[in-house]
Amino acid sequence: MSEYEILRLIWWALLGVLLIGFAVMDGFDLGTAALLPFVGRTDKERRVAINAVGPVWEGNQVWFVVGGGAIFAAWPMLYAASFSGFYLAMFLVLATLILRPVGFKFRGQIDNARWRGFWDWCLFAGGIVPALVFGVAFGNLFLGVPFSFDETLRMQSQITLLGLLNPFSLLVGLVSLSMIVLHGAAWLNYKTRGRVQDRARAAMPWLATAFVIAFAVAGLWLAQKSGYRIDGAMAHDGPSNPLLKHVGRGSWLQNYREMPLLWLAPLLAFAGAGLALLLRARPLAAFLCTGLAVATTIATAGAALFPFLLPSSTMPDASLTVWDASSSRLTLAVMLGVTTLILPVVCLYTGWAYRVLRGPVSEKSLETDGHSY
Repeated sequence: MSEYEILRLIWWALLGVLLIGFAVMDGFDLGTAALLPFVGRTDKERRVAINAVGPVWEGNQVWFVVGGGAIFAAWPMLYAASFSGFYLAMFLVLATLILRPVGFKFRGQIDNARWRGFWDWCLFAGGIVPALVFGVAFGNLFLGVPFSFDETLRMQSQITLLGLLNPFSLLVGLVSLSMIVLHGAAWLNYKTRGRVQDRARAAMPWLATAFVIAFAVAGLWLAQKSGYRIDGAMAHDGPSNPLLKHVGRGSWLQNYREMPLLWLAPLLAFAGAGLALLLRARPLAAFLCTGLAVATTIATAGAALFPFLLPSSTMPDASLTVWDASSSRLTLAVMLGVTTLILPVVCLYTGWAYRVLRGPVSEKSLETDGHSY
């Protein structure tokens, strides 16, 4: 393998790590917000749920920012095609994500039930909408997205927000939503005490069942769908020009047939959800199990798509792959060196922050902490 080919594979893996990091770390924030109206029936109970994520959500969202920056620098064609084509969907996600900091800061400014109730529902929207939209976007990757390139590599997109809302992608959206909300319930089960913990723990069996059913149905549906494959030989260290290949029809399960070890990823996703359900009385173990389910669910999708990053339904030959959508060899090499230095620092300060902020949140702790939300 050439150096350029290895760098492309490394950055594909790093992209997966960043997506998994965002889903695992920021996922329980989104899941907690989605559960807020249901686990908290009084203002104090909702404050308990909010304070379970209030001190850490900003740090968790770093993974989202770093992921976007990595796509911009390492996969510029993917960045241009996805952020332009999915513009309205991205705007919807960002608009609802903005509701989180606003809701956290404004909610406690006025001691009024209607005022606080309004911001509670804003936080709910800021949790449920991104989790659903990210899943819908992932589902559309397996169907192919309507975009193409002309001979000068200028993109023409026919992607519409309503066009993304097809039955299969909505099912994948439900997989994402149930997975994220289950992760949030496991976090509340671990981080809170009292009635909020009891309600989060009681919700976990329903959420785990919904995730397992939706994930299994999506997998069976995908097995029946026609996928994409690269026909003929393709230079893995060639220039980043998606028009230099021919793409034909195939199966999204081809990688699993060629490498049976990949089946470990979906099996671990099912096992993670099941173990979280069985270990509800051991909150930390249950939370780690839902994190495993989140990580391996994303790994399952990534392994099925490889080497495709963004398939095209209108011009399959223009599909973006690991081998023809990256930055230059020099750019990838320099970025890898910087990432090797910075990523461990991010992990270390994240671990330190969680250590400092360890300990459960309860109604009693809110009474003794005047700085709580």
